[in-house]
Amino acid sequence: MAAYHSCAFVALSTTLLFLLCASSLSLASAKGGFSVDLIHRDSPKSPFYNPSLTPSQRLANALRRSINRLNHFSPVASSLSQDGLNQVEATLIMNRGEYLMEASIGTPPFPIKAIADTGSDLIWTQCKPCPSCYQQTDPLFDPERSSTYKALPCSSNQCVSLNGTCSSSNCQYSVSYGDGSHSRGNFARETLTLGSTTGRNVAFPKTLIGCGHDNNGTFDEKSSGIVGLGGGSQVVSTPIVQGLYPETFYFLTVEAISVGDTKLAFPPSTFANGEGNIIIDSGTTLTLFPSDFYANLEAEVDKAIGRERMDVPNVPLSLCYKSSESEAEFKAPTLTVHFKGADVKLDAAHTFVRASEEAVCFAFAPTKSISIYGNLSQMDFLVGYDKKKQTVSFKPTDCTK
Repeated sequence: MAAYHSCAFVALSTTLLFLLCASSLSLASAKGGFSVDLIHRDSPKSPFYNPSLTPSQRLANALRRSINRLNHFSPVASSLSQDGLNQVEATLIMNRGEYLMEASIGTPPFPIKAIADTGSDLIWTQCKPCPSCYQQTDPLFDPERSSTYKALPCSSNQCVSLNGTCSSSNCQYSVSYGDGSHSRGNFARETLTLGSTTGRNVAFPKTLIGCGHDNNGTFDEKSSGIVGLGGGSQVVSTPIVQGLYPETFYFLTVEAISVGDTKLAFPPSTFANGEGNIIIDSGTTLTLFPSDFYANLEAEVDKAIGRERMDVPNVPLSLCYKSSESEAEFKAPTLTVHFKGADVKLDAAHTFVRASEEAVCFAFAPTKSISIYGNLSQMDFLVGYDKKKQTVSFKPTDCTK
């Protein structure tokens, strides 16, 4: 059963790999690359960790973050019932993304903790001087103390290709988020250093970063910025399927979903090429499906389980069952996600989440906006983003080894 003490690692090579683990930290390596620990925000290893929260409060917070993130992706519509969400009493930590990444920038290396996010492109951190910055627990990066920091000039071709603006001779960036948060500052080339699970550090010279001097909004003081792992022009990769949204997002094509032996056709893409009807995202907890399709899916799952449903206070998920922590195993039908060219099987550990000591809930929800394949559905899989072949692969992986 999925819980909220989650960790992950990311392996970087010509293929971008994520492993999302349900409990303990996983150490692994990739041939020709390396792996980096990611820290789930509700893990005891995370600076965001609040030991006083109950499982239902952690879940409620995760649901709120999922909805905030969906609204950032597509502000056209809110995905879940706001009436239900307004009843959630748990404290919300306002910050996007579910995983923290530890890295260093500059020479000598300056350590930072930032949100790892497949839904954004730019790597940015707060920098001195910072006349308008959110409060940050750790010290701010000072580019004047780094021997490898090089501001990107306005005259460069790359500044033009990045749609940068000019102030004096520096190329500037400006990013805004759906909740009104923003970061503004200078584009620069700088050395990015990542520690790996093998114990060796790996340096990436002349990495494009944003040095933020004006950063405000709902950012949390325990993180210094965002490590964008998306597929837009600011990263040397492209989305799996290009759609109507920015190239940041990785679009996949879901053809159907099976509940046991019952196959339900997934709504087709509205794009001209007929492909790309769902985003895969590490920063969204739930998997979100179109409302009509979700209703049919929920009905099939409920019929297959055949147990009495229950409501869980402060958790706005509609399909919940009584199941104590002492119960050996909650039995649920296998869900098979039929992607184009790949079938991914999800058992109860990936489809139901513990909402309280006495209840579990279906970790999917309806949306009137864009569909998202969230991180609970990716747990215990090695998820590979092949930037050359433009494919995504899923490999079942035992996180305990």
